[in-house]
Amino acid sequence: MAGTSPLIPAAEHVNWLLAEVPRTPLATLQLRDAHGHTLAETVTAQHDLPLWDNSAMDGYAVRSADLAAASADLPVALRVIGEVAAGSAHDPALGAGECVRIMTGAPLPSDADAIVTVEAGEGESGPGEWAATRVFVAAPARAGAHIRRQGEDVTAGVEIARPGDLLTAVRIAALAAAGVSAVAVHRTPRVAVIATGSELLAPGEPLARGQISESNSLLITSLLAEAGITATVHAVSADDASSFGARIAELATQVDAIITTGGVGPGAHDIVRIALAAEPGVRALRVAVKPGQPQCAGVLSGGAWIFALPGNPGSAATSFELFVRPALLRMQGRTVVERTQIPVRAGTDWRGSAGRLQVLPVSVSSDDDGLVCTPAVHERRVSHAVGSGGGAVGYALVPPERGDVRAGETVQVILTGGAV
Repeated sequence: MAGTSPLIPAAEHVNWLLAEVPRTPLATLQLRDAHGHTLAETVTAQHDLPLWDNSAMDGYAVRSADLAAASADLPVALRVIGEVAAGSAHDPALGAGECVRIMTGAPLPSDADAIVTVEAGEGESGPGEWAATRVFVAAPARAGAHIRRQGEDVTAGVEIARPGDLLTAVRIAALAAAGVSAVAVHRTPRVAVIATGSELLAPGEPLARGQISESNSLLITSLLAEAGITATVHAVSADDASSFGARIAELATQVDAIITTGGVGPGAHDIVRIALAAEPGVRALRVAVKPGQPQCAGVLSGGAWIFALPGNPGSAATSFELFVRPALLRMQGRTVVERTQIPVRAGTDWRGSAGRLQVLPVSVSSDDDGLVCTPAVHERRVSHAVGSGGGAVGYALVPPERGDVRAGETVQVILTGGAV
């Protein structure tokens, strides 16, 4: 492992990760199985959308010329000669003074050039009711009214999705509508999670002095799940550098990434940093961020990437958000890997962190003047205040040069989940 570096900006560390992490292999998936994956190819429409001129409303397909003289005082009567339902291939011929009932999405008869809505016509049962044999129309119909034209959405051969796009529900629906059945994607990374520390016990177990309930593996696997990744959790590692090194060496040939928490500091029992000293592709870093300054990251000899995060839960959470999540998204070929930052008004004063990017868990509410954020934990207890931080819905990002924040000032916030 490369030696510990001077304090470096958070953005520099992120940029290095995004430039260095590899892409996962490609796989071809049916659309029904592709949700949450990242597209690895350019996709074009296989046919026009819509495929043919069709009705945008329930009503009557008419010839606009027949209704040119229609008025409230002198409605025009049209003879109803049939019906075209959605999905029907029927193309009835319309003569002068004739129309057909038509349903939303049904193909427009070749002789029609407008749709009169059901509500605009009067049938035998009264205004707005379907006509059986004759409908009265009290206003002209504009040619093209309530018609969706063939190809007005997209035309065959047009690019509708690009490599790096996330396959969301609406994007999958768009691809399916355009005739696409399968796509090439980047495989979801295989990720292993290890929490380190001899003091850690499973949640609910009786605790002796010096012992704590282990929460980091649940934290990291849940954060991974929110990013669409299912992780495998491996036994909490005791403070033994030799056995830990052997474990990650074995895992490095089986997964794409390993995330560890704890053991990255300069202490004599910080086994992760000690074990990784034998890995030339891994860097030990001090990042100018609070919390989460000590980090180790890089590629292991066995092939997997390792992200070794601090052990304090708040530090682990912010480190995952700033560094690990973007890197894992980039592994999948994602082009947009960082969350959108939004300006939010501070609801109270808090102290900044001179010289370091402050990443402060916040709750967010709204008032008549917009969104307001308040610290979910005290700004000086972010790294370890896991119990009180459960109500956070995002992070306020305060630049190193800014200093303290005053109530009413605007700060940049990234929303990570939960209600606002």
